[in-house]
Amino acid sequence: MSGYSTKLGRCVQGDSLDVLSSLKDNSIDLIVTSPPFSLQRHKSYGEVEQNEYVDWLLQFGAAAYPKLKETGSFVLDIGGAYQKGRPVKSLYPFRFMLKMCDTLGYNLAQDMYWHNPSALPTPIEWVNKRKMRCKTSVNTVWWFSKSDFPKANIKNVLVPYSSRMEKLIKHPDDFVKKEGTVRSSGHVMGKQSWAKNNGGAIPPNLLQISNSESNSQYLRYCKAFGIKGNPARFPAKLPEFFIKMLTDENDLVVDIFSGSNTTGQVAEELGRRWLSIEIKQEFVASSVFRFSDNEDQAKEYYDTILAGNDISLTNPIERQESMKLDL
Repeated sequence: MSGYSTKLGRCVQGDSLDVLSSLKDNSIDLIVTSPPFSLQRHKSYGEVEQNEYVDWLLQFGAAAYPKLKETGSFVLDIGGAYQKGRPVKSLYPFRFMLKMCDTLGYNLAQDMYWHNPSALPTPIEWVNKRKMRCKTSVNTVWWFSKSDFPKANIKNVLVPYSSRMEKLIKHPDDFVKKEGTVRSSGHVMGKQSWAKNNGGAIPPNLLQISNSESNSQYLRYCKAFGIKGNPARFPAKLPEFFIKMLTDENDLVVDIFSGSNTTGQVAEELGRRWLSIEIKQEFVASSVFRFSDNEDQAKEYYDTILAGNDISLTNPIERQESMKLDL
């Protein structure tokens, strides 16, 4: 398989169904990915018609199931779509979720949602032209697990306290007038418990992450070499959230539709082993820009991979460590 390897991971060109079959059972800690969306118009990164999409995508869920550890998770960012020529949403994300659980045996650990505040007004026909619908700025992110208790630590993804909560922690007497008061939510108000600083607040299942990357190294090199960047990139903070919450250092993170390999870059930075799989050779080749030290090096790597060769970006000792991916 052509591609490249780093100290902790490997990006390969190939069909994810074939690559997954070559991995050991119970070896993956986390799969986090964003598949080609089921769109009406042809896109350069691939497309499957809506009426075929669910069964097509389920193939990957089935192939991944035995490869996940019992404590492992499968996180899928799945975009929605309107039905052709109608201002009515397709139900395929929900049909897929139900079949993953009812047919393949996954659990829905939690339904998560990604809000992109910088999303453009789409779909144009129903939002801009006819002004009949709100713009779509939220993606569904399904968090599946094999067991009821997948590895997860919410303490790794705490968010900053609100200004009100910070004041409560500093001055609980101003907020809790009577010990033992029961709020409508069922929480019992106590000065000691509410005034405790846990280092941050528990995040909601709605993740607000802007997808407005415009001047990253990846895009700069694409522009410099006249290469069209992968059009379906998700922001680094999305896989970062799940990698931090659902894995530990040295765990194996896999992206089965890696595109520009955002997941691999984040996993490398967080000290996780990783494997990224992408079916299009040109996307594998351009994704090496994320791991290049300079423009000349990036072009050399790109040309080598595009020609179908496999390269190592590490020294021999580090290469030996990366081979522990058991490919």
